[in-house]
Amino acid sequence: MSQPLPYRTALIVGAGSGISASVARALSGLGVRVGLAARNIDKLAPLASETGAECFAVDAADPDAVARLFTDFDRRIGEPDLVIYNASGRTRGPIAELDPDAVRRAIEVSAFGAFLVVQQAARRMLPLGHGAILLTGATAGIKGFALSASFAMGKFALRGLAQSAARELAPKGIHVAHFVIDGGVRSEAYPDPVARPDSTLDPDAIAQSYIDILRQPRSAWSWELELRPWTETF
Repeated sequence: MSQPLPYRTALIVGAGSGISASVARALSGLGVRVGLAARNIDKLAPLASETGAECFAVDAADPDAVARLFTDFDRRIGEPDLVIYNASGRTRGPIAELDPDAVRRAIEVSAFGAFLVVQQAARRMLPLGHGAILLTGATAGIKGFALSASFAMGKFALRGLAQSAARELAPKGIHVAHFVIDGGVRSEAYPDPVARPDSTLDPDAIAQSYIDILRQPRSAWSWELELRPWTETF
């Protein structure tokens, strides 16, 4: 028998279609009150209507904006005992030609924004000795690809943040977990090729793994989980 979910309020930062939408549906189906945060909240209206979630506008790389986000969440829903960071930034191109400002912004969203959100979450969870913080990573956090330096830098930093936070916060009752999404995530714009069924990751299946991690007894917590389709090469 699976463990009950020991969380009641969840904030998803970087919400949109795909992984975060599937996680929001899974959590709301388990009775968790969900808040969805993104730069553009207009796109979240259908998901909010479906899940009963509340929407919050935020620039995840702005310290003041992130602080306001948590204050608003506290007031409207209650202090979150589950926080998920799903935002990321990237700019592609040859290293010699990349715009430094675009690279800085990409890293700020992928890594600095994650730090800001983890910090605010920890401040609320530490006095209670309870909570969970989940960080959505990527293949790029394990190996950097050509023409994708900014994404690799951001995701490597995110993984370092997760590892450090897990070592610091887990002994204080806060479960920190990092997910390496190693492969393409299925969507309407990116469906499975007909000749290669299940060669992309189903976002609902990813969400189920998030829920499984949240159900882990604290005597056997995972700090990192890699997810890849069965056809993905290592």
